[in-house]
Amino acid sequence: MAAAARKASTKSRSEAKAQALSAPPPASFSKEQELKAYRDMLLIRRFEEKAGQLYGMGFIGGFCHLYIGQEAVVTGLKMAMIEGDQMITAYRDHGHMLAMEMSPRGVMAELTGRRGGYSRGKGGSMHMFSKEKFFYGGHGIVGAQVSLGTGLAFANKYRENKNVSLTFFGDGAANQGQVYESFNMASLWKLPVIYVIENNRYAMGTSVQRSSAETDFSHRGLSFRIPGIQVDGMDVRAVKSAGDLATDWCRSGNGPIILEMLTYRYRGHSMSDPAKYRTKEEVQKMRSEHDPIEQVKARLIDKKWASEDDLKAQDKEVRDIVADAADFAQTDPEPDPSELWTDVVR
Repeated sequence: MAAAARKASTKSRSEAKAQALSAPPPASFSKEQELKAYRDMLLIRRFEEKAGQLYGMGFIGGFCHLYIGQEAVVTGLKMAMIEGDQMITAYRDHGHMLAMEMSPRGVMAELTGRRGGYSRGKGGSMHMFSKEKFFYGGHGIVGAQVSLGTGLAFANKYRENKNVSLTFFGDGAANQGQVYESFNMASLWKLPVIYVIENNRYAMGTSVQRSSAETDFSHRGLSFRIPGIQVDGMDVRAVKSAGDLATDWCRSGNGPIILEMLTYRYRGHSMSDPAKYRTKEEVQKMRSEHDPIEQVKARLIDKKWASEDDLKAQDKEVRDIVADAADFAQTDPEPDPSELWTDVVR
């Protein structure tokens, strides 16, 4: 009888094993959704371009990692979130902040180390957050945010609030041990966390083919019974559709899920990276054939939902917002030296 019970238990556990799932079809966007996606991605693109300029001019010090090319990932997932859902990511974080509706002025001022920055000028590019906007960083230690995002999901389950933690990390961080410790706990406790792997192919400068034994990152959670989906991270509609599926999965009490976003960064890993590990032709091919913003622009014009002049006017509005943020970030006072003694645990 005990043997039969063990056999039944083994069968039950075997049947419960997770599988990699097929991506759902891209979402069908309304005119309003297409226009919003275009505007939100354009804001991230123009903001990052300006940040790169300010870095070159010496207004931004330390590290600076730009999100140019990856805008569809965070934009599409934000469209699947509800009030109270949290977002946490690594150091390539400016786009995530803007997607979470944090002020461009506050983000840019933090980049330049000014009082009006989200961390009062003390955190810089990699370390800022907004509790009010449910954005929890911005973390410089590779993979550290994965455990923290899992903790956010634990709090959601404890509070029974139906909120979901979206925890972002890259293909490089996917090989960190703490990631798998987090997977194990999240699966055991059925925590409502979406692990978003932004696979931009090169980590800090080494291709996934050279650094990872398993290059399909949607499979990384299978030994923990976490299902995964591989998504076209350059198509905001595909991201939104996968985001809807994943948030529904978590809110229904099924536990964690992995979304591998196949995306691409146009710039180097950081501002000091010349990106000589790939060809200019490869980058240009991605820009010309898969750019997330140009895809939306083409659909808007093809469906006659917007004209070239309409989109130029939108671009001007966004550029004005970014220019204002840059002006503020260059003229806002630096923190008083007394700030060295605030926010310090003694």
